[in-house]
Amino acid sequence: MPESSHRLRQRLLLFLAVMGPGIITANVDNDAGGITTYSVAGAHFGLSLLWTLIPITVALIVVQEMSARLGMVTGKGLSDLIREEFGVKVTFYVMVGLILTNLGNTLAEFAGVAASMEIFGVPRYLSVPVAGVLVWALVVKGTYASVERIFLWACLFYLAYVLSGVMVHPDWSQPLSALVTPTFSLDRNYLFMLVGLVGTTIAPWMQFYQQASVVEKGISIERYGYSRLDVIIGCIVVDVVAFFIIVTCAVTLYANGVAVETADQAAQALAPLAGRYCAYLFAFGLLNASLFAASILPLSTAYAVCEGMGWETGVDRKFFEAPQFYGLYTAIILIGAGVILLPGIPLIRIMLFSQVVNGILLPVVLITMLVLSNRRKIMGDHTNGPILNSIAWATTLIMVVLSIVLVGASLFG
Repeated sequence: MPESSHRLRQRLLLFLAVMGPGIITANVDNDAGGITTYSVAGAHFGLSLLWTLIPITVALIVVQEMSARLGMVTGKGLSDLIREEFGVKVTFYVMVGLILTNLGNTLAEFAGVAASMEIFGVPRYLSVPVAGVLVWALVVKGTYASVERIFLWACLFYLAYVLSGVMVHPDWSQPLSALVTPTFSLDRNYLFMLVGLVGTTIAPWMQFYQQASVVEKGISIERYGYSRLDVIIGCIVVDVVAFFIIVTCAVTLYANGVAVETADQAAQALAPLAGRYCAYLFAFGLLNASLFAASILPLSTAYAVCEGMGWETGVDRKFFEAPQFYGLYTAIILIGAGVILLPGIPLIRIMLFSQVVNGILLPVVLITMLVLSNRRKIMGDHTNGPILNSIAWATTLIMVVLSIVLVGASLFG
């Protein structure tokens, strides 16, 4: 074997060994809430918001790269570092905010399971309990390696949205042109949807989960290049999926004047316009995304809270070795699945409350990460460079402004 081929094979094997945290974290961002946002964007505004996906991808890469680098250099989770550098009081308030927002998001994921399975004729009183047991057993009975492997396979099922996009036969010159042609409107609904697209992309749980995954997997800074590639691939893939969701809804629902407010409504509306197989693919994608996120969000919360409190964490530990970790994971799943089965539950209000807490918490987490990433006593020679700092601070400031708008929109309609 030539030397160059041998080196290439070695690099590929090293990347496969490191791959996981970046791709998984980014893909879970396309959860039930994210898919709903992209579906509504396409159905209400056609292709006009596609251009936002390019700056959104850049922002996501910048934030997630910092998270991975913090984990590789320090060998500690984000909650650990916040407690050590900012004190117990700050950690406590961040953890309370994270629990509240992730509880609301977990409810949304189980609602996504219920809605998608009802399209296939399965009642929620069967689908939600089965889903709850499946996601609980996956983590409690598995190891980190087995759980990560299943999560990576789950990422492949997002291809359902790519296939549904192909099946509606768009004129590809139009979406590709819209992707690189910024358009702007002062229409109130357009602005709120613009804010929603950005707000659904970067969430506080992502930084906590990715950093914890990097630490538990034992990725060192010597593998930084491979970990960064893992992050970049994940962030690009997640917005490629978003691109196809928007295109699918734009060339079918928007083109025919069909208004929808949720992802399951979009799936049902696709049947007479694009065929039932396209609708089933769309619904299957929602089911996969909801199950995926219903596993990750409680896991992210358990990692963050237990790190912040100094308790044992890790999927590789047994239940009795990390009772608080598994207890919190179990409690969030029980609450998330159980509440969805209650008749007359005000799900929209719960999700709006979660969005408000998310909007308040996100700027705090981003600023905290930026401060930590620039502390030489923590990062040594791996602090942010001037270019990265400029992009990161600009991204953070934009997210702060958008979070304020999101909170205001959620509170005052």
